[in-house]
Amino acid sequence: MDFKAYKGVWVFIEQKDDVVASVSLELLGAGRKLADKRGVELAGILIGENVKHLTKTVFEYGADTVYVYDQPIFQHYRTETYMKALLDCTEKHKPEIILFGATSTGKDLASAVATDLPTGLTADTTELDVEEETGLLLASRPAFGGNIMATILCKKYRPQMATVRAKVMKALTPQPGRTGKVVEETIFLKEEDIRTKVLEIVKETVKKVRIDEADIIVAGGKGLGSLEGFQLIHQFAQTIGGAVGASRDVVEAGWIDHAHQVGQTGVTVTPKIYFAIGISGAIQHIVGMRNSGLIIAINKDKDAPIFQSCHYGIVGDAFEIVPILIEQFQKALSRETVSNTSNGC
Repeated sequence: MDFKAYKGVWVFIEQKDDVVASVSLELLGAGRKLADKRGVELAGILIGENVKHLTKTVFEYGADTVYVYDQPIFQHYRTETYMKALLDCTEKHKPEIILFGATSTGKDLASAVATDLPTGLTADTTELDVEEETGLLLASRPAFGGNIMATILCKKYRPQMATVRAKVMKALTPQPGRTGKVVEETIFLKEEDIRTKVLEIVKETVKKVRIDEADIIVAGGKGLGSLEGFQLIHQFAQTIGGAVGASRDVVEAGWIDHAHQVGQTGVTVTPKIYFAIGISGAIQHIVGMRNSGLIIAINKDKDAPIFQSCHYGIVGDAFEIVPILIEQFQKALSRETVSNTSNGC
């Protein structure tokens, strides 16, 4: 394979209901760093119907070029149609790297494209880098149950591909008015040749827990001892207006639903404040919360790995420390309420 023919970093731009997915904006930020390091352009590939206007957002978040497939057949996401468009564009322009969000759409599309090319695909990546001289993508992710970080390489094939979890990369500050090159692509596809049909879109009505959107998270681990002990986490979170998070061990023990799990096999979060209480700090948990604004850990084991990843650490028994915190927060919140009332707020 002639690697010299492959050049540039691409990001698949996921969109829904006329909005670019936040994970795609985050990947543009990561892709910009990789492209700059290699001295190549950053491109987005946008597929859908009536989506060309979204190129404005893609440029503002760092892309130099956007390849657009804007046709009625792409109105709804289907693996077959999107895959054919992405394969068509890849064969024409030969990118060196393609990044996808590790969403249900991104993972489905990336695996289909990688299989057809064929090339390698690193799933659920949490760290990205590139060798400046060779262009070799260094895609890292937790492995062996989260006990180690593995860096996966694709030495023999191009393009190199990876899916990246939401919230682990940071989007660039958008630059209003920033523009680039729009390349309008077309591919001839007939609806009758597509094996899957969209009959109806049913909007989900069940309200899900979204801890990835919380500003404050109080997370608990097996160090709390039991389901009854874990109720302290709920009490603290309710006091300070935070969401409840949990380690994988807690979820597997049945103390709380999987929707609350933080980590590689759960949710990646970036709150302003993250309390890690009774959590030892396994790698698979750390990668899910390390980009939090402020991390406060409470653990009675002074050698717990969590203390290597927090901003403030308290060594002690959570059942002694957390009740004191709850009491102090309640007092502070009461004073604030009284102050606001006296000021006519």
